[in-house]
Amino acid sequence: MTIRFFGPHSGIGLIIAGVTLIADQLSKLFILRGLGLRLGEAMTVMPFLDLVLTFNRGISYGLFPQDGEFGRWFLVALKLAAAALFAYWIAHTSSRLVAAALGLLVGGALGNAIDRAVYGAVVDFVSLHAFGWRWYVFNLADSAIVAGVVGLLYDAVSGHAMKSPPSGGS
Repeated sequence: MTIRFFGPHSGIGLIIAGVTLIADQLSKLFILRGLGLRLGEAMTVMPFLDLVLTFNRGISYGLFPQDGEFGRWFLVALKLAAAALFAYWIAHTSSRLVAAALGLLVGGALGNAIDRAVYGAVVDFVSLHAFGWRWYVFNLADSAIVAGVVGLLYDAVSGHAMKSPPSGGS
């Protein structure tokens, strides 16, 4: 069994992860420090888009909120473990699409893990709405995670997916 940490498409996956992480963290710094929004305050950007500062203590969409230190650090560890597993998968994929999708997942997971470690919660700020309907408030890391999942699903249904999960072999 060979364990590799770099494969044919690791470069693209890791670059996408890095760009995603940097864009996510810069956007959150802009919301926190540049705009001066107060918690819950909305700034209308377009008729269907507001910027609203919120702190998500839950896993996703505010589900299973973790107010204690154990829950906070458990979720940080979970995000870091997921990012490590996705990075390992990147090293073992033969598909650029899968490497790019996994890069989005790594960058998004690390971005939200950093928030949880630094602020105790994930910084969310994008609020989409139309015709009286409002979506959950989210951030760029969340968007990257969704895009990464869509990429993996596309690969799976397009017939290009691997027939089995990545293994330690070549």
